[in-house]
Amino acid sequence: MTPHCFSHLVFSFLLSGMMSFIISGVATLRAVGLVAQLPLFWVTAWPISWSVSFPTVLVIAPLAGRFAGALVKPAAAGGRHG
Repeated sequence: MTPHCFSHLVFSFLLSGMMSFIISGVATLRAVGLVAQLPLFWVTAWPISWSVSFPTVLVIAPLAGRFAGALVKPAAAGGRHG
């Protein structure tokens, strides 16, 4: 198991991989259409997308967390939501 101190790194790696896979697929489909070579185009575009998204998530996720924390009020002492 990976030590807990690397949780942000592992989370960012997995999130950026999954998100870039989906987004590159959608972007590739829109760019080339539903063609026989779509899977090939997609899997060659995905590593490029991931190489950009991983460092981006490393930087942006903590900022987004702070913004989200500023937009929502803290939970009540009793632990109830709403």
